[in-house]
Amino acid sequence: MLKNIPAILSPELLKTLCEMGHSDRIVIADGNFPSESIGKNSKVIRCDGHGVPELLDAILTLFPLDTYVDKPVSLMQVMAGDTAKTPIWEEYKRIIAKYDPRGAATVGEIERFAFYEEAKKAYAVIATGEKAVYANIMLQKGVV
Repeated sequence: MLKNIPAILSPELLKTLCEMGHSDRIVIADGNFPSESIGKNSKVIRCDGHGVPELLDAILTLFPLDTYVDKPVSLMQVMAGDTAKTPIWEEYKRIIAKYDPRGAATVGEIERFAFYEEAKKAYAVIATGEKAVYANIMLQKGVV
């Protein structure tokens, strides 16, 4: 057992976070995200039954966001004409602000298909059971 490690972080996820280097990216994907096909060239970690906010909160206790880029956090932009609402994004910004003094300034949006292309280059994809739409978030790792 280890102390002060959030229980939601599995050994596999902890190992992956530790292996990642500066500028590596990880996607925390909602339940609709094509995790297995997008992540076929990276690690896919199953966290079924968990939501993105609880995983984001736990990960950011250990994971520094990159300070050498303006927007180390990326969200999948809502498609033009889509009426979907994204209240979960405000929750993400509150969580990020707990761990990074830049808060919401760390967050940018990427067009949906560009997000998929960037996600294909991620070190890992965490597949969650999150039901909120457009709840995918990509984090770029910084240095300790």
